Amino acid sequence: MSRFPGISPNKGQALEKKLVGLGLDRTTVIEKFVRSGGPGGQHINKTATCVYLKHLPTGTEVKVAQERSQALNRFLAWRLLAEKIEEYKHRIKSEKQKRIEKIRRQKRKRSKRAQEKVLQQKKRQAEKKRTRKIQKADWT
Repeated sequence: MSRFPGISPNKGQALEKKLVGLGLDRTTVIEKFVRSGGPGGQHINKTATCVYLKHLPTGTEVKVAQERSQALNRFLAWRLLAEKIEEYKHRIKSEKQKRIEKIRRQKRKRSKRAQEKVLQQKKRQAEKKRTRKIQKADWT
């Protein structure tokens, strides 16, 4: 039996595959059904069609009340949660990658030209200091 009744099997299976790929488990997600707000009169006030999901490890929360059907809202909420968690994991991965590349650049050996440039700057600075020392000796 499908996890998302009322949704086409292809869409349900695609979402299931995405959830498994992300490592999303039902036990790590709190799922609640609450009453929707807005226009709709008495029917809206009696039925809980709004779906609330919270992924405990990341603290990501999703609340969907787009459609009148609870099943469709549930499907949309899970899909939105999967997208948010995928974005969260991708952001963390890219930050790690940036940090690794920065360290690699810092440890990289300087080119001959860069080494020569640094040595020239050091020689200039040493020459400045030497002339100051000589001028100071002349004043006293």
